[in-house]
Parts: sequence; structure tokens; C-alpha cells
Amino acid sequence: MSDNDLSRRKDDHLDIVLNASACPSGIGTGFDALQFEHCALPELDLDAIDLSCGLVGRALRAPLLISSMTGGAERSTAINRHLAEAAQALGIAMGVGSQRVGLRSGNDQGLTRELRRLAPDIALLGNIGAAQLLEHDGLDLARRSVDTLQADALIIHLNPLQEAVQAEGDRNWCGVLEAIRRTVETVGVPVVVKEVGAGISAQVALTLAGVGVQVIDIAGLGGTSWAAVEAARAVRPQDRRVAEAFAGWGIPTATSLQNVRRALPDMPLIASGGIRNGVDAAKAICLGADVIGQAAGVLREATLSTSAVIEHFDIVIRQLRIACFCTGSTNFAALRRARLLSTAPLLPLRP
Repeated sequence: MSDNDLSRRKDDHLDIVLNASACPSGIGTGFDALQFEHCALPELDLDAIDLSCGLVGRALRAPLLISSMTGGAERSTAINRHLAEAAQALGIAMGVGSQRVGLRSGNDQGLTRELRRLAPDIALLGNIGAAQLLEHDGLDLARRSVDTLQADALIIHLNPLQEAVQAEGDRNWCGVLEAIRRTVETVGVPVVVKEVGAGISAQVALTLAGVGVQVIDIAGLGGTSWAAVEAARAVRPQDRRVAEAFAGWGIPTATSLQNVRRALPDMPLIASGGIRNGVDAAKAICLGADVIGQAAGVLREATLSTSAVIEHFDIVIRQLRIACFCTGSTNFAALRRARLLSTAPLLPLRP
């Protein structure tokens, strides 16, 4: 596939996600089935609640990651600039979209050391697809993904479902685990492995930890469905029908997060996949997340301006702080001890 075709595909992806046709209705993250037990007597100063944490050796003022969302379109340059400037202003982390197109063409989409200049103090994460690691220059792509940005870590994204339903997708995934192992051993920075919206099982998480992966982003079901995205951009009706059947495929974000945390109690975990606001973020932290990722939820603001992105995340941070306040939690260690209740209907009492 040519660089122009790859860029056009990425541009299609942005349009589809912006038009909200990639989040099928009725498919949930699992967070709506949970409700915090309210604390009516918090005995706390709301403004003194500590939201700070860390990721890949960098301090964060709030536990938020601007997740990977762009990677090949011309307009990505402005989007990435807005995101980097906002991340620097807020003291949160940023993961870029796939760098494959930029590294193999003269069109870098703003994924250069200019991002580091704009955001010198943030946790900045490069990004390459797992399937690309199998190519003859896969390790070189991984190293360049880091060096080009002066990144603090490298995201390797897993998207087997998207590749399988995409007419031009990478079908052969034999050897991906070994390629991840080699990358961990040679890239020189922490490696984060993330799904793109179908979740990570406990078994896969254990396998990744076994080859040295340092951070896992579970990226579960409930946000953008890349099967739905590929269905929307399919040219042939039969390709559309194949992809549509998988629009609801995956492990809900809350379920994936709980299962991976139980399997790996000490692994740094990022929770993403349909996290809409600070209340969802608080629930994810209570279930074991260390950092919360959001991508599609801020994409529209990212096309507008840096200030629009800052305003979006300011709201999320305020919501998260109030969730801590109303559970009596002074920090995230305390929030993990808050009670989450099921919102499932109660059974009638027996006479």
C-alpha cells in the first residue's frame, strides 16, 4: 500500500470517528453497572485532594493520558500541536498515533521533535503497530518512533480485529509476541502494549508481562469500535457485512481492567475505552487503573484549538476531584478503598 493510500485511510478514520458512527449504541464499558457509595460527611478540603501520579518515569499532575488517535492525515499536524500544548499546560501525558506513515514518507504529520519542544515536561509516548514489528525494518521503525519524538516510552498497539476486517489489513500475526520481546530488549525505553478497543484478557496480559512489557493499556470495549469504523469505510458490501458483525466484539473496559489487575497486581495499568468523564475515570481507578486514557472523547476539541482541549480535560479533572471528595478519598490510594455498588435491580424481599 502506498503512503498516499495509508494517509487517505487515516483521514477516513478521523472523519468516521468525528461523525460518531464508530460507537455502536447499546454497547457499554461496564461502568454504568457500578455506582460509588456516597459519603455524606467527607471531612476533606476539596482543593487539597491529591490527583498527582506518575507514568514511565514522569510526574503527572492528574492521572490522564491523551490516548493515541491520529497518525496519517495532513490535519494531524494541527491536532497533535493542540494536544501537546494542552498536555504541557495541564501536566498530563500524551501518546501519539501510529508513526508508521510519517516514518516512511516525507509527511511527518507533526510527529517530530517539535512536539517535545512544545511539551518538554510531559510523559510523551511514541506508537507503532504490532504487525509492523514483523516487517523487515520493524525494529528500526520502533527505535525511530522513539528517537523522532524523544519519547519517554513506546506504545505497541494490538489491533488484530481491525486488521482482520480491513480489506487491506495485515492478516499474518505469527511471531508478533517474539517481535514484542525483541523490541522490549532493544528499544531503550519502557514499552507499553495497548489494544485499540477490544480489551486485553488476563491471559494475554500475563503473556505480555512474561516478555518484559512494562505497562499495559487494556483499551476495552465501549468506546470507538474499529470494526465499525472499517465497516463504515468498506467499499464492497460483503466487506461491510463482515465488519459489522464484530462492532460489539471485545471485553468491556471495566471487565478487562478488573481481570488484568487481579492477574497482575503490581503492573502499571492504563484504562481506556469509552471512559466518558471523571466519574468513569474514578470508577476505573477504584478498579485498579493507574492512569486513564481518552482519545475519541477529545478528538473534536483537538481539531479546534489548544484551549478547547484544555477546557475539556479541566472538566474531567474537576469531575474526578469531586468523585474523590464525595467518596471521602484524599488521594488515589484512598479511592481504591471506596465502595463500588452494583446498580443491578435488587431482588424482591421474601415475606
